[in-house]
Amino acid sequence: MTQLLRKVWGSVLARGAATDTPPGSPRRRAAPPPFVEFGSLGALDAVPIDVLAQILRLLGPADAARSSAVCRTWRLLASDNGLWAFFLSLGPDPWDLVVFAETHLAGPALHHELYCDSSPQLSFKQIYSRRAVVPGSIIVDGGSGYCKYGWSKYAAPSGRCSTFLEFGNIESPMYARLRHFFCTVCIRMQVKPSTQPIIVVLPLSHPDDTESARASRKQYKETLYSVLFDMNVPAVCAVDQAVLALYAAKRTSGIVVNIGFNTTSIVPIFQGRVMHEIGVETVGQGALKLTGFLRELMQIRNIYFETLYTVRTIKEKLCYVAADYEEELHKDTQASCEVDGEGWFTLSEERFKTAEILFQPQIGGGRGMGLHKAVSLCMDHCYGSEMFGDDSWYKTIVLAGGSSCLPGLSERLKNELCKLLPAHISEGIKVLPPPFGTDSAWFGAKMISNVGTFTEAWCVNKKQFRQKIRRNGPSFVNVW
Repeated sequence: MTQLLRKVWGSVLARGAATDTPPGSPRRRAAPPPFVEFGSLGALDAVPIDVLAQILRLLGPADAARSSAVCRTWRLLASDNGLWAFFLSLGPDPWDLVVFAETHLAGPALHHELYCDSSPQLSFKQIYSRRAVVPGSIIVDGGSGYCKYGWSKYAAPSGRCSTFLEFGNIESPMYARLRHFFCTVCIRMQVKPSTQPIIVVLPLSHPDDTESARASRKQYKETLYSVLFDMNVPAVCAVDQAVLALYAAKRTSGIVVNIGFNTTSIVPIFQGRVMHEIGVETVGQGALKLTGFLRELMQIRNIYFETLYTVRTIKEKLCYVAADYEEELHKDTQASCEVDGEGWFTLSEERFKTAEILFQPQIGGGRGMGLHKAVSLCMDHCYGSEMFGDDSWYKTIVLAGGSSCLPGLSERLKNELCKLLPAHISEGIKVLPPPFGTDSAWFGAKMISNVGTFTEAWCVNKKQFRQKIRRNGPSFVNVW
């Protein structure tokens, strides 16, 4: 095989040398060699085409691209879509995510004109060449409990820290706190802000569709852009957390159930846009409430622990969502886990009672509707809006947030929804668990950062931002 590859590449170089400029002559573009229907491969003419295709796979993308300049035969082989699909599949990103991103997320995202499934066949050679030159970006997922940051070319976030709300004095202006936050992230990543684009995952805030809420969301984004451009960031991309979690599940439309640190949000999204006009539902039970309720249950049983972090660790290791709460009460559910530095802990009913407050808040002393009722209300609003011709876009429900990783949650939520909703709405419901666990939004940002049209379709530079401010006027006062 080694000798065969050498012979192949020797043929490529020999044919390429025929068009080289002679030494001492003026540098000019050489005329392309005359192509015939199938150029001769010399000693390789007897080699089957499928074997030659395998040789190109072994040579790699760079040599495969160069071989297309040899003759018509090599050009046809090197342009094969299957060859470049193979090269893309060897990359760091999963193949299915690459195809989804390049099919649905490569359009002008700022106007939400996303591609649809009926798009023409993708040119994987063109996609490979564009993705190869996309610059690496800094991804900052603000989150609701803690921030995750890292390089877009990495397989996972490289670090975690507090959210920007915990930076600086609580009475400090938003601008000062955001600047302190992003400077800290850049210092920890050992990178200059002026060298790379930054993707900011926007936590859901002011979800209402009132004039005040819209102004608050606009003010936050404009302050964010101002901070980053004053730090000389070359380009900024800011996308809602729920939207990115939906992208990570390979969807552009659906309902995202984001179990945040303090609250749970039910967010309807159509073609990448949060539908505030339909309504974002909010439930008071979040990750902190679940952890606090487990702490109470452990204290009732006189189970000693040192910190709330210990309780959270036990929750992540032992707790789950019961398919039927009443039946689960009559089962033996005892299980144990070890927490570093504190030994072993054993729980029984506490394992499923903790998450039950998502569906029955009164168990933990809470008020308001359960998660399933809030989701069904959101779906009913989507059905009643009749804003779009497609009446099934809201039947895909994607879970997001750390506590949404609890085993059994997706199955229980689907069953409860089928009981609550009429058949014409509940038929075809899909409840998808978080595709990347607690980091789903970060991976959604990673998907768009590696799209071949990322900088053109998703980013805003300083000039574009200043022009928009001059045209529309700032929506914030005393930011500086």
